[in-house]
Amino acid sequence: QVQLVESGGGLVQAGGSLRLSCVASGPNVGNDALGWFRQAPGKEREFVAAIGWSGSTTYYHDSVKGRFTLSRDSAKNTVYLQMNSLEPEDTAIYYCAARIGMIFSSTRNPSQFKYWGQGTQVTVSS
Repeated sequence: QVQLVESGGGLVQAGGSLRLSCVASGPNVGNDALGWFRQAPGKEREFVAAIGWSGSTTYYHDSVKGRFTLSRDSAKNTVYLQMNSLEPEDTAIYYCAARIGMIFSSTRNPSQFKYWGQGTQVTVSS
């Protein structure tokens, strides 16, 4: 069973930055693709970014391209989501998710990820 633990959320003013971390543990976790999703009140969970097991492949939602950067430290089984130029629209609970196997540009549906963390709240004030 893969376990995911997120951290790094908080309250920040618009234009500020936060870095989210997700530590993965469990069997063969190094072979899993990892992603971030977010869910705002009253809205569906949406894809933010994903990274392949090697760290060389990343995909981003158009709304965060150029502002968010996803990276992976395989030695620590940890992924980092650096979020810059935050906007009030980025306010949501952010979830880390793991997928067995590869990711593709079309791998953006929550149903394509098997394991989930409990989420961390990000609030951006205007």
